[in-house]
Amino acid sequence: MGNSREDVVNAALKLLDSWGLEFFSMRRLAGELDVQPSALYHHVASKQELLGFMAARIVGQVEVDADVVASCHRLRAAMLAVRDGAEVVATASAFRMGVSELEARLAAVTTPDVARTLLLYVMGHTEATQLHRQASSLGVIEADPDLDASFDRGLAIILTALPAAVDA
Repeated sequence: MGNSREDVVNAALKLLDSWGLEFFSMRRLAGELDVQPSALYHHVASKQELLGFMAARIVGQVEVDADVVASCHRLRAAMLAVRDGAEVVATASAFRMGVSELEARLAAVTTPDVARTLLLYVMGHTEATQLHRQASSLGVIEADPDLDASFDRGLAIILTALPAAVDA
């Protein structure tokens, strides 16, 4: 029996958690599924499209509601739950794959400009947090106990502009 796209995405996320994005490859994914690399292209057109599906899975269940701060925290938590999850989501966002629905849901409770700004901020801060945590867990750098608080301060700075952006 062949693999489905869901099987490919599940295996890709498992591989990502094990190896990280730096060592993620279609060849390694094919090995994980015990298929030839060319078999993957029956389910996805490219690695970038696969990253879009992975990003959609990472952020797809994030609840976005009128509590924008809580929504941003849920988004951050979803990305932090997967090794290099923020980098995958940021990559997919840059290619406009897999996160546009999330941006639309944020825009529905803010504005399109605020939603885009929040999304870029949350992805960037979360990606930096993941990288910092990985480096500190290896003893390369000291852990920064201010990461979570700095995330909240940045959100507050952005959201002080929210009423003006909504009125504009």
